[in-house]
Amino acid sequence: MRVLLELIRIIFIFLFLGAISSGIINYIYTKLGTDMNSYGWMGVIAIFILLFVLYRNKLQFSGWYKGKGRVKLSEKVFKLLIFSSVSLLLLPPILSFFFK
Repeated sequence: MRVLLELIRIIFIFLFLGAISSGIINYIYTKLGTDMNSYGWMGVIAIFILLFVLYRNKLQFSGWYKGKGRVKLSEKVFKLLIFSSVSLLLLPPILSFFFK
């Protein structure tokens, strides 16, 4: 039962926080004049990477599941994912500016 509750919690976190973050990113991108049809997917992927890192390093330790596999990401993987996510967030406005 705890596994099912944790799965529902994960889905809720990703859908709720993902939707709010995507709305904010889409608003910022449209204000910057970014072509959302061509480059908007990069922002969505970046948000889900950030949510994954947040869950693995913080949120998984406050949930219902208490079994095996509750380990933080290694420092190297953490830095790689954060760098990739920030790059994906910054890339759409730059690409939209150069390829208009």
